[in-house]
Amino acid sequence: MRIAVVNRDKCKPDKCSPFGEKPCIKYCPRVRTGDKTIVLNEKINKIEITESLCSGCGICIKKCPFNAISIINLPDPLESELTYRYGPDQFSLFRMAVPKKGKVLGIIGQNGIGKSTLLKILSGDFKINFGKFGEAAPNWKEIIDFFKGSELQQYFTDLKDNKREIVLKPQNITVIPKFIKGKVEELLKKNDTKEQLHKITEQLNLEEILERKISVLSGGELQRVAIAAAYLKDGDVYLIDEPSSYLDVSERINMAKLIRTLKEDNKTIIVVEHDLAILDYLSDYVSLLYGQPGAYGIISNPQGVRVGINIYLNGYIKDENVRFREEPIQFHEKPPQESLFDLGNVIYSYDEMETELGDFHLRISGSEIHSGEIIGILGPNGIGKTTFINLIAQNINSNNKAQDDLNNRNKLNVSIKPQYINFDEKEPVSKYISNIKLATHISQSYKKRLINYLKLNTIKDQLISELSGGELQRLAIGKCLGMEADIYLLDEPSAFLDVEMRLKVAQLIRKSIEEVKKAAFVVEHDIITQDFIADSILVFKGKPGIKGIALSPQNLRDGFNTFLKMMGITFRRDNRTKRPRVNKIGSNKDTYQKSINEYYYIPQ
Repeated sequence: MRIAVVNRDKCKPDKCSPFGEKPCIKYCPRVRTGDKTIVLNEKINKIEITESLCSGCGICIKKCPFNAISIINLPDPLESELTYRYGPDQFSLFRMAVPKKGKVLGIIGQNGIGKSTLLKILSGDFKINFGKFGEAAPNWKEIIDFFKGSELQQYFTDLKDNKREIVLKPQNITVIPKFIKGKVEELLKKNDTKEQLHKITEQLNLEEILERKISVLSGGELQRVAIAAAYLKDGDVYLIDEPSSYLDVSERINMAKLIRTLKEDNKTIIVVEHDLAILDYLSDYVSLLYGQPGAYGIISNPQGVRVGINIYLNGYIKDENVRFREEPIQFHEKPPQESLFDLGNVIYSYDEMETELGDFHLRISGSEIHSGEIIGILGPNGIGKTTFINLIAQNINSNNKAQDDLNNRNKLNVSIKPQYINFDEKEPVSKYISNIKLATHISQSYKKRLINYLKLNTIKDQLISELSGGELQRLAIGKCLGMEADIYLLDEPSAFLDVEMRLKVAQLIRKSIEEVKKAAFVVEHDIITQDFIADSILVFKGKPGIKGIALSPQNLRDGFNTFLKMMGITFRRDNRTKRPRVNKIGSNKDTYQKSINEYYYIPQ
C-alpha cells in the first residue's frame, strides 16, 4: 500500500515557481509520460497527487522546496484498516481505539499523529470515511457493519442515534476567555447538572477564584475550571485532551483522582496525556499511536497500562512486530553526582529579597547561580515562581533597594521563554529561524542542534498564526536559547509537547547551557522532565495567592524530597525501564518511602 500526502500548509505553488511549471510536476516521470499523477488544483492553489498513478520514485519529495510532500509505503494489510482520511492526498488514520464503559482509556503518541482526529471521530464531529469521499463515502450502516461483533459496533450505533452525550475538555484552554465571558461561578453553575459544584470546587481548589472573571485567570486556573466544567456535565462519554498542562504536581494528582471517579457511574472516559506519570496513574488501559506525524497514524491494539507505556518507551510492539522508534527512551535510576562547577565563576548572586503584588507577598532566600548550572524551580501554582522569574529578569522591583540598585548597575542580559507565548501572528516563522542562523555568539553546531532538536525546519514556511500550541512552544524555546544572554529563564517549556519532544527539549537545554557556559532557571511541573534538566532544585512553599517563600537551591535528592513531601506524593521506579511512577497514596510503597524520607530516589 502506498500513500501520498501533501501538507497544504506548506505547499506554496506561487513561491516555488511563480511563473513556470511547479518542480514536483515538472520532474515527475509519470507526468512526463502523459499521466496526470501530480496536478495543480487552481481552485485551492495547491497540488494534488493521485496515488494509483504514483510510482513511488520520490523525485517530487526532493524537488519540493518546502518539504510539503511525503510518499510512504505501508504494509498491504493496513489498506483494509484505514478508518479516516482528510482527503485523497491528506493525513490518514488507521484502526480505532476501543473505549469501554467504566474504564479510563489513555491515549499516548506524538503530536500530529492523529490523537485529535481520534477524539473528533469518537465525539461524532468527524464521520468515519474509510478513505472514501463524495458519493463513495460510507453511510452509517456500512460503518456499523464494519465494526460488527466488537464493542465499537454499539458505540457507533449509539452515536448515530444520538444516544450518547459527549463531553469534551479541549486541549488549548488559553482560547477559552475569547469565547466565554463572566465569572467562574457563573460558568460552573451553568454546567452543574449533577449538583456537585461545592464538592468539585473543593477538590480542585477553586473556592478562592469563583468570583473572578474568566478573562483574568492564569493557565493553571483556566485548566482546573475547564476540567470542573467538563466533569459537572452529565455525559455518557468524556473526552479529556491534555488535562495536566499548567497544573502543578498535586493538582495533577487531584485531577487524575477526579477523572477516575467517573468510572463509578459507568461512564466512558478517554484521556490524551503526555505526562507519563499521570497517564500511568489515571488509566486502566492504553492505546499507542505511531506513524509519521502529519502523514499517517496507526492505533495499536489495547495494552495494559504498565506494559503499554513501556512498549511506547521501547519503541517496539511485539504482538504487531513493529518498531516505530530506532532507540528506546531511557531513564537514569540514580540521582546524578554533584556537579563540579567552578564556584568562583558566579554568573549571578542575589541577597534575600521581598516583593508584593497586590495582596500577594513573596520572600526569596539569597543564593547564587554558576556558569553551566541549571536550577530547576518547583512549587504549587500561584506561589510566586513567575514573579521570581520577573525579579531575576528585573521586570519588577523587590523591597531590597540595595539589590535593585546593584542589579541596575550590573544589568544582566536575560533571555526569557514566558509561560504564555506571544508572537505577532502575521509574522513568518522563517524570521525567527533566520535570527538564530545569523547569531554570532553561538557556534554553527549549536545553531544546527537548536534547529534540528526543535524540528524548526518543518515549520519554517508557515506563519505564526498557522502554528499549533506545540509548534509555538518549540519556536519560543528556540528563540530563547538562540539569544545571547547571561541567564536563560524558561517558564514551563514542556507545555503542549509530546513525550519525545519533552525529553529532546530537556537534553537541548542541558547541552545548550553547558556549551555557552551561562546559567538557567527552569520552571517545570513535569517531574520526569525536570529530573532530566536540572542540576539543583529551588523549591517554593507557602500559601498560593497569599504568600510564597523561595528556599535556597538544593541538590536533586534533597530538592525533590522537600517538594514531594510538601505535596504528600511519592514516586517509585519501574523495574524494567526505570521510569518514575506515582505511588497510590496509602499503598505499601508509598507508606514505606515516606517512612524512610525518600520520595523520589529510592536507595539501592
